[in-house]
Amino acid sequence: MRPVIGITTYVEQARWGVWDVPAAILPFRYVERVEAAGGTAVLLPPSAASDAAVLDRLDAVVLAGGADLDPALYGEEPHAATTGLRPERDAAEVPLVRAALDRDLPTLGICRGMQLMSVVCGGSLVQHLPDVVGHEGHRPAAGVYGLHDVRLAPGSRAAAILGERVSVPSYHHQGLASPGSLTVTGWADDGTPEAVEHPDRRFALGVLWHPEAGDDLRLFTALVVAATASAAS
Repeated sequence: MRPVIGITTYVEQARWGVWDVPAAILPFRYVERVEAAGGTAVLLPPSAASDAAVLDRLDAVVLAGGADLDPALYGEEPHAATTGLRPERDAAEVPLVRAALDRDLPTLGICRGMQLMSVVCGGSLVQHLPDVVGHEGHRPAAGVYGLHDVRLAPGSRAAAILGERVSVPSYHHQGLASPGSLTVTGWADDGTPEAVEHPDRRFALGVLWHPEAGDDLRLFTALVVAATASAAS
């Protein structure tokens, strides 16, 4: 049996054919990567994600990227560059992450998902990373992924999967100010935290980059392996 991997979705105004309506959508590469790694992908709109009982039917969760988190979640006012908030996603995904961590359900957070994991665990964000690092390399242009190296801590789960240095595609303007109770295990060359892990969970890993945008399946394969083990236990 292939493990069932739930993936959170965007809710956006979308157009296809004659339709122009709000839709629960997801870049299809998330689905492709999960399925290529051996999992069965199930999409979770906010209405499903808000009910933690959905985790009874899942073997793992992928927290997808997307819009900025509401800074109120970590006690701050919005920066001028913090835009496009999606309160319905925040309201659904915060309890989903808490429940997944409480259950020790294998969890992979991607970009926004990594930030969400950190905030749920008591952390906070840098609302506009160029203010801190002085460059736009993590999101060089609209719709263009940046490519940069990440150094991973020896002995970490991330390093066990990817090695101690990896080149990654990124698209984000926010970063991590504090990981809360998570452990930072990866850094860009400019010092930006790029990976976090929960020290007391079997597989709870967040990365600030977009592994679904590249061809490296190792993170998804590791998630599927963890999900398979979790389902068998």
